[in-house]
Amino acid sequence: MNERPAKTSRIYLSVPHMGGDELTFVQEAFESNWLSSVGPNLDAFEAEVSAVTGGTHHVLAVSSGTAALHLILRAIGVDRGDRVAVSSLTFAGSVFPILYQGATPVFIDSELVSGNIDPDLVAEYFEDAARRNALPKALIAVHLYGQHADIDRIADACARFGVVLIEDAAESLGATYKGRPTASTADYAILSFNGNKIITTTGGGMVLARDPNQIARMKKWANQSREPAIEYLHFETGYNYRMSNVLAGIGRGQLRVLAERVQQRQAVFDRYVTSLAEVPGLCFQEEAPWGTHTRWLTVAYVDEKIAGRSARELVTFLADRDVEARPVWRPMHAQPLFDGARRVGGNVAERMYQTGICLPSSSSLSLEAQQHVIQLVSKALETSPNPAL
Repeated sequence: MNERPAKTSRIYLSVPHMGGDELTFVQEAFESNWLSSVGPNLDAFEAEVSAVTGGTHHVLAVSSGTAALHLILRAIGVDRGDRVAVSSLTFAGSVFPILYQGATPVFIDSELVSGNIDPDLVAEYFEDAARRNALPKALIAVHLYGQHADIDRIADACARFGVVLIEDAAESLGATYKGRPTASTADYAILSFNGNKIITTTGGGMVLARDPNQIARMKKWANQSREPAIEYLHFETGYNYRMSNVLAGIGRGQLRVLAERVQQRQAVFDRYVTSLAEVPGLCFQEEAPWGTHTRWLTVAYVDEKIAGRSARELVTFLADRDVEARPVWRPMHAQPLFDGARRVGGNVAERMYQTGICLPSSSSLSLEAQQHVIQLVSKALETSPNPAL
């Protein structure tokens, strides 16, 4: 009998978790009437994010991580006909800004430990592209699910071939790489504060750049490219990309609980590992030796031959019982939009997509709710597939 569990609400993959101070900062914005894209919360949030990420970069708060990446690509001169290398295993927001600039993405496969872009393939691609006078203008290294790519090796290759390195740290705030905070290695980086991230402004992102002049250019573009004149005067294209002072207030409150949120997500992961250690055909993503993993999302892999179900079937099994889980990102080179695009490797990313599942990972996930998910996963993988279950 296919019965839904006796649950009163759906268990979601990753939900916002307020800390308590957010409302204070938002209330201050309302009381002072700083409600648009300027104000004290905005200035303070930018300064606080700079400090959390090591203080090495200047920052600009914008409407999304995608907007942040778009601004960076324009700032470094990516234009029509250019190539930009990017992780194939990622969300489309890491790639769409390449198209906004009229450039062409080149998708690079993952390494097996962290699932992030493979430094060996990056070097091989650059060497081949240099021989053909076809180097990309930039490379976007995405830090997936709360864990860093092996960024030093990638940075060395970029420096050797004159390719601009951009860190897409949308999923990795709070993580470290060789003791350094995320988004602090490359000249350019982005963060995301979307509602499903480890901390949120409900919607928003951040540009990080070492060069303050580049931040000033991007800030102008993000404000519709308005000239400093009494009238609305424009000499170049701009965007409505600036974050509001109200949302920045939410971000300030969230930053105060970042370390706690990381610990809570790591604890969720640890409970999954401990409770599901004996389930046949199930294993969990490792923590790479080069840094700390925030476990923004708990990633597991299902061996269908042993488990009797595929990862996709497990996602469906949970969805039918009001539990949200998702497959690992579909590789970009396997998206219909990018059919025929240049790719370097791809088998590792495809394997992770076919076998990977993201389990509910909210920092506010209760022990009762997580135990319910654990019981469902155990039931699904310890019994053979059967529509009557």
